[in-house]
Amino acid sequence: MDTMLYLILSFFFLFLSLKFLLGPRRRKLNLPPSPTRPFPVIGHLHLLKLPLHRRFLSLSKSLDDAKVFSLRLGTRLVFVVSSHSVAEECFTKNDVVLANRPELIVGKHVGYNSTTMVNAAYGDSWRNLRRIGTIEIFSSLRLNGFLSIRKDEIRRLMICLAKNSQQEFAKLEIRPLFMSLTMNNIIRMVAGKRFYGDGTEDNNEAKHVRQLIADVMVSGGAGNATDYFPILRWITNYEKQVKELAGRVDEFLQSLVNEKRVKQEKGNTMIDHLLSLQETQPDYYTDVIIKGIILVMILAGTDTSAGTLEWAIANLLNHPEVLQKAKTEIDAQVGLDRLIEEQDIVKLPYLQNIVSETLRLYPVAPMLLPHLASEDCKVAGYDVPRGTMLLVNVWAIHRDSKMWEESEKFKPERFEKKGEDKKLMPFGIGRRSCPGSGLAQRLVTLVLGSLVQCFEWKRVGEEYVDMKESEKGTTMRIATPLQAMCKARPIVHKILDVSCS
Repeated sequence: MDTMLYLILSFFFLFLSLKFLLGPRRRKLNLPPSPTRPFPVIGHLHLLKLPLHRRFLSLSKSLDDAKVFSLRLGTRLVFVVSSHSVAEECFTKNDVVLANRPELIVGKHVGYNSTTMVNAAYGDSWRNLRRIGTIEIFSSLRLNGFLSIRKDEIRRLMICLAKNSQQEFAKLEIRPLFMSLTMNNIIRMVAGKRFYGDGTEDNNEAKHVRQLIADVMVSGGAGNATDYFPILRWITNYEKQVKELAGRVDEFLQSLVNEKRVKQEKGNTMIDHLLSLQETQPDYYTDVIIKGIILVMILAGTDTSAGTLEWAIANLLNHPEVLQKAKTEIDAQVGLDRLIEEQDIVKLPYLQNIVSETLRLYPVAPMLLPHLASEDCKVAGYDVPRGTMLLVNVWAIHRDSKMWEESEKFKPERFEKKGEDKKLMPFGIGRRSCPGSGLAQRLVTLVLGSLVQCFEWKRVGEEYVDMKESEKGTTMRIATPLQAMCKARPIVHKILDVSCS
């Protein structure tokens, strides 16, 4: 018996030895360059500094303007793309392979176990969510159906501003105004209720919702060390904080669903529509799916649009000649007898160019959302092993001097050249691009046009607005919240009843 066991063990170890010596060896991967050799365990984590988009551009330049470079961040291999051509290759040639999302702690807990349209793994579930978004939420028909909400919220903002600036310039805090506008617009689409205005500024529920959005934006993104070092989940309280945040978010979203569910009459909101679908397809349109859809709409449609508007006004304050040119165009094409409407936008190319230039220089999602390789592939001639995280530095791509003349200058006229707008990617490209880009561009362009049409604008002082960006959160906001001087133009009193609210 002992002899037989000895022979079996001998053959087993001989087999393992031969397999090791004679078997195929894993070929050496051709990876993009790295800034330095990675440290044990932490890899290149020590190189990361906020804001990430600026740090990544600096690392790219240190590698002779590498179009793509690699980092080891704890347990993850990360590729950072800083080239338009490489980004296009990623999301055309390798679009399916790179259509996955890495599982991050915020997506797991706040995003309902990574089942929302934004962070779901690529597959049948995501395709269904994308179909719902394309047909039921962001289609032209659905967006046109909510046009009255956009018009009403913009009109309310114009009246609010006019009340404070009828005779002379008044100093305004810009950010709260834009957050109120975008929040009301989305929540009215989703649930048919306003959170700000009509004396509700001090409403505790409104403050609670604003804080929820801010907390999610600060906690999200691909820059948290705990996502790269699983052991940190046990020695830090980051995941505990995210779980607590997820509970607060879910409680708010469930309250919106329940409020609609108990009402007898059916409305024309997104929740009403989704609850009707739930009645016919209860196994798919669960409350979790509905809450995930609402969550994505709120997160993607409030802070981002408000941020873009703040950057746009800041740029107009620093470039009064651009502001004057936009005003002249609107006065000529729309006139002084009515407020600008969405159908006018096609006749206002310079206004559209201002929005495009704002999105170029100040994309509110400077690193887009992270992608994950589901299979081995090649990008720019380099090997991309399965499980690699891909980050696209769209902020750096939009400022590439090889692609853009006077790349650091705010110059809306550049988009008069045919095809220049095709080089933009503030909403991503490929199948995981933002499905709400149409709504965002409609709202931002219409709001900006209304502000230019109805008011005179100037800086608070002689100094230029500081365009430095904040280092917090996943969206790129101005570090110092914008203040501006505003005075109503005569058109306001002609077309708006400033006495109403």
